[in-house]
Amino acid sequence: MIKVVFVDDHEMVRIGVSSYLSAQPDIEVIGEADNGRKGVELCLELRPDVILMDLVMKEMDGIEATRDIINAWPEAKIIIVTSFLDDEKVYPALEAGATSYLLKTSKASEIANAVRLTFHGQSILEPEVTGKMMMKMRQRDAVHPHDQLTTREMEILMLMAEGKTNQEIADELFIALKTAKTHVSNILSKLDVQDRTQAVIYAFKHSLVK
Repeated sequence: MIKVVFVDDHEMVRIGVSSYLSAQPDIEVIGEADNGRKGVELCLELRPDVILMDLVMKEMDGIEATRDIINAWPEAKIIIVTSFLDDEKVYPALEAGATSYLLKTSKASEIANAVRLTFHGQSILEPEVTGKMMMKMRQRDAVHPHDQLTTREMEILMLMAEGKTNQEIADELFIALKTAKTHVSNILSKLDVQDRTQAVIYAFKHSLVK
């Protein structure tokens, strides 16, 4: 039997979904709460197999409640059930530790199925949420270490690739030797390389120099 706690401030939603879930032969709703603060207390007391969590509630929202539950009980499996798909809700909820993310427009049978799958370790996401996460991953993957370099640091990296020493770089750019050394150190740190040779190899590998 999969034990469930439902945290939602809409009584009719709780009644409807809980009634359907309780009618399932393998699911039992063992508790309900109408705000995040009560939800945290109830979940940490009852330790249900799966938690259904609304996002927008009084006293404490679902994101904060999810975070508090996960911090106190990392093994908790939380399904967000909400009407919101905006970035300000989706990303923080998943980053707080939610396992699955559903919309309230989902059929009761879909929520029941999500409870079963989440209980068995699967993450169930609305197609729109999956799309958002894929987009965010692509954007993150598209960021390269050299994107962090300032215009001056890129200029110095080019001179490093030409084999110039710190003193030669300082002379060419009319800056102090100490300043040139600082720029080189920052470049190595941002590119996450150990020395000038590796920095130059990085520059050629990523076609920063010809």
